[in-house]
Formats: sequence, structure tokens, C-alpha cells
Amino acid sequence: MRSIWRTLDRGLARDIGLVCLADTLVGVSYGAIAVGSGFPLWAPMLLSLLVFAGASQFMFVGIVASGGNPLAAVAAGLLVNARHVPFGFAVGDALGRGLLGRLAGSHLMIDESVAFALTQRDAARRRAAYWACGAGLFVCWNLGVVVGAFAGSAISDTDAFGLDAAFPAVLLALVLPSLKDRASRLPVLIGVVVALAATPLLPAGLPVLLALVGVVAGAAAKEPKSLEGAH
Repeated sequence: MRSIWRTLDRGLARDIGLVCLADTLVGVSYGAIAVGSGFPLWAPMLLSLLVFAGASQFMFVGIVASGGNPLAAVAAGLLVNARHVPFGFAVGDALGRGLLGRLAGSHLMIDESVAFALTQRDAARRRAAYWACGAGLFVCWNLGVVVGAFAGSAISDTDAFGLDAAFPAVLLALVLPSLKDRASRLPVLIGVVVALAATPLLPAGLPVLLALVGVVAGAAAKEPKSLEGAH
């Protein structure tokens, strides 16, 4: 780990630190929302250690807290995390060596660690950025969740503090730049329409699953056209 930090320059280390700080605050909101929604104190902490995927964790808590089936919540989380398959191919050389190293590296595979790794051209810097960001976020996220979980047990109404808006705001900030690409707009629009249409008709959790299926279908429908244009 010491060699990893020596490989990073000051600017990259600063950027990783800022991302860790932001995710700590989101982790606080997640812990507070989970406990405030009726989950036991240990539940968000255990999920953060074993799953370590903010979008899936928020989705699971939101679906179950609104009365949805836990199996639907798990299925939605798995669909969201399906993006990790291409991530693994993109940053496979940064995951580590040996079975244990690659397992640990896979557990730290999140959007931020992958993004930092892909911006580095040198293999050593790519590996350093991936592990520094992944390990830093793992520690900061879990510390934030612990703080938030205890805060949620003391606060009767977490919505009064606007904590429920923290993660959607982060997701919106991540998604908005991609909407500049015309190819991304159709799948997103399909997902939004499906979710809005299904919400009054289906139990909690199922509209999210249908929306994700709609996004995938829209992307698949758009891809052949883009390939034809390339030829």
C-alpha cells in the first residue's frame, strides 16, 4: 500500500480524497435512512461491508422500506451491478495478482475506482489509482454508514433533514453528463416512462426492475443503428 501512495501524484491523491469525503457524507445519509426506515442498526453496516455498492444498497433499502419484496430488491441490485462485468474487463490488469488479490480487488470495484483507473495511461499509476480510490472509499463509506446508522437511531424523522435526497442528487449529477450523448437519451427515456407508468400498478420494487429492463432494451435497440452508422 505504501508503494501505491508513492506512485500517486499530489493532484490525483487530492481528487481521490475529495471523492472519499463526498462518499462519506452519502454513507452517513444511507446509514441514517436505513435505520430510520426501520432496519436494525447492524443491517446497513453488514450490507456495506459485504455488498459495498451504494446504488444497490440504497435501492434495496428503498424497495424494502416501501413494502416491496426483498427478492425484488435483490434482483434490482444485481441488475444495477451487472455493469461490473464490463468494468472487470476494462481494469482487469489493476485488480491484483493471485486469487485472494483479485477477489479483494473485485470487491473494491465501484464506479469511482474504475473511473480513476481508466484515466491513467501508465499501468503502475492505473493500479495505484484503482487501489487507492477503492480502499479509501471502502474505509470512508463504512465509517460514514456507522455514523449515519447511530444518527438514524436517534433521529425520528430523517426526511426532515433532507437526507433522503442526498444519494438521488449524487446519481443525478453522475447521469446528467452522459445525457449529452444522443445515444444515451433513448434508453434513459424508456426507463423513465416504464417506471412512471408501472408505479401505480405494480408493487414496490417491480417498477424499478421493469425500468432497468427497458433501459437495457433501449440500449440494445440503439446499438445496431450505431454500428451501421460506423460502417
